[in-house]
Amino acid sequence: MAGGTNKLSDTSLRKMLGRESPGDSFYADGDGLSIKISKVGIMTWYYSFRIGGRDSNSQRIKLGNYPDLSLKAAREKRDQCRSWLAEGKNPKHQLSITTQETLKPVSVQDAMEYWVKEYATHKRANVGKHTEQLKKHIYPYIGNYPLSMCETRHWLECFSRVRSEAPVAAGYLLQMCKQALKFCRVHRYAVSNALNDLTVDDVGKKQEKRDREHTRHELADIWRESTGLKFKPYYASILHLLVVFGCRTQELRLSRISEWDLQDWIWTVPKEHSKGGVKILRPIPEAIQPFITTLYNRNKDSGLLLGEIKKPEAISQWGRGIYKRLGHSEPWTLHDLRRTFSTTLNNMGIAPHVVEQLLGHTLGGVMAVYNRSQYLPEKLDALNKWMERLELISADHSNVTILKVAK
Repeated sequence: MAGGTNKLSDTSLRKMLGRESPGDSFYADGDGLSIKISKVGIMTWYYSFRIGGRDSNSQRIKLGNYPDLSLKAAREKRDQCRSWLAEGKNPKHQLSITTQETLKPVSVQDAMEYWVKEYATHKRANVGKHTEQLKKHIYPYIGNYPLSMCETRHWLECFSRVRSEAPVAAGYLLQMCKQALKFCRVHRYAVSNALNDLTVDDVGKKQEKRDREHTRHELADIWRESTGLKFKPYYASILHLLVVFGCRTQELRLSRISEWDLQDWIWTVPKEHSKGGVKILRPIPEAIQPFITTLYNRNKDSGLLLGEIKKPEAISQWGRGIYKRLGHSEPWTLHDLRRTFSTTLNNMGIAPHVVEQLLGHTLGGVMAVYNRSQYLPEKLDALNKWMERLELISADHSNVTILKVAK
């Protein structure tokens, strides 16, 4: 409030309401606020101000009509305009922006789509999965809510629907939405702090750390059947290459023909397909080159190494059932192949930094800043030795099977 300067009252305004006058008349309330009464009795609030001192021209902005905009509300708008002036902002521009935001506020879906467009599309290889999760679990329930009015309890209702069937997925959904809201806040697109205090444990549970490694017997089965007839060609190929390179599923699922250099025999995973957002270079060992050439020629018209792109959920579901089809007693997942790859290579004496680069991990500490070497000769040597180990394990297993049958 601008103390001691308010001159108008509700009583005096009501007496003037609808009264015709010979010309437009202005009545001041103080601190720039005045009301204009037109010839036909329409009463309109205005705020007058100057930018640049008394020598500058006076500007006037319309605040609204009385009695739709009450005396109290008009004074509040005046005080807001004075605050903007004190901050060096033009009240005319600020009022226009505020009115637009009030009439058409940023919705939850607007904010999520802004994050997808401006960040996830360029930084996340699994952006399609993020979009599907939002369309399934968020948009149908709170997508149209104004973001600023969407409370924590509204978000929790969405997460609870997911938690009942997939508590780990609910945790991932929370983390994704928190990152999206932070991105919107940092980029001054929209502001919401509704998720700030929530943790994964509040909406679901964290992914349990796995320590599953394959036995020699299991690895021999996987290696043999990845080139056999037990699985459909797409899945057999992806399983075969997951074993060879110890890579992530999405790196192969999204892999394009153009990533495979069949002259220098280098597979380059672009940063947009990499979880860490960095380019990964992997040499192609000689033993696997005929297999890659076959895939290349078979699928070159599609532009994709595997000929098509399947959804990550389909591959994960298929991967969870492999152990049964191979007769293994203990469950395992496709991601466990990476752990087996890493552990075996380290046990074989391969330098840890070479193994980490083959896995697509970034080097830590100072090495991440100054060491830009791709260690291609060392990687090739490691993969050649790994291929030899796979053939040795497979041969040993085959011999044992033959002996058992003979007995």
